[in-house]
Amino acid sequence: MHKILLLLSLFIPALVQAQTQEIETNSGTLTIEPILHASMVMDWDGLTIYVDPYGGGSKYEGMEDPDLVIITDIHGDHLNKETLNELNTTSAKIIAPKAVTDQLTDKFESEMIHSMANGDKTTWEGIGIEALPMYNLPETEDSRHPKGRGNGYVLTIGEKRIYISGDTEDIPEMRKLKNIDVAFVCMNLPYTMDVNQAADAVLDFKPKVVYPFHYRGGEGKFSDVKEFKGLVNSKNKKIEVRLLEWYPQ
Repeated sequence: MHKILLLLSLFIPALVQAQTQEIETNSGTLTIEPILHASMVMDWDGLTIYVDPYGGGSKYEGMEDPDLVIITDIHGDHLNKETLNELNTTSAKIIAPKAVTDQLTDKFESEMIHSMANGDKTTWEGIGIEALPMYNLPETEDSRHPKGRGNGYVLTIGEKRIYISGDTEDIPEMRKLKNIDVAFVCMNLPYTMDVNQAADAVLDFKPKVVYPFHYRGGEGKFSDVKEFKGLVNSKNKKIEVRLLEWYPQ
């Protein structure tokens, strides 16, 4: 029995550690830890970045407090005030679209918040940050994600370009991206796009590595990320599709 427990103790941490991704940059290793849905934690050069923190503060136990929080949109799986309230953000800078920052004034001092609109660029602690459009197609007045409200982002970290799609469909601005090293691409109907749209867009902008994320859709159904991988690699085997578990039990 003791031998079985020992084997399990060695095996289970290995499974957990496999989730943590390491990207080599010209200034050290960037680590990326998937948390839940669209939320992840990045660590690089002594800095910790939270993207769309969601799922409750307990999911971030054991992690460094954020130096930077990046938020893409107003919906509760991106701007999650309950989770933000449970995190220690006293030393954090928050970057988000104005529709988000307008909702943060009750908790955060103005100097902690930086609004970015589509097309804006800034630099924070040596990291380049570019805000990109994210929206549904066709563009309509009652769209869940109208153009201009939310942001996707390209982060330049140690010369590596990291694309975070936000809630979007296969928009021209995504298809025209250049020199993307790592891409996080959403795919969940009816809110964003299906795996065929996502794969077709990825084949256009050709990231070196792509992670499907944000793939839980209506009624709790999950998009078939293995199908996405197959669609991409059937036409371009050079794009590395990495499948992670974004919905731990």
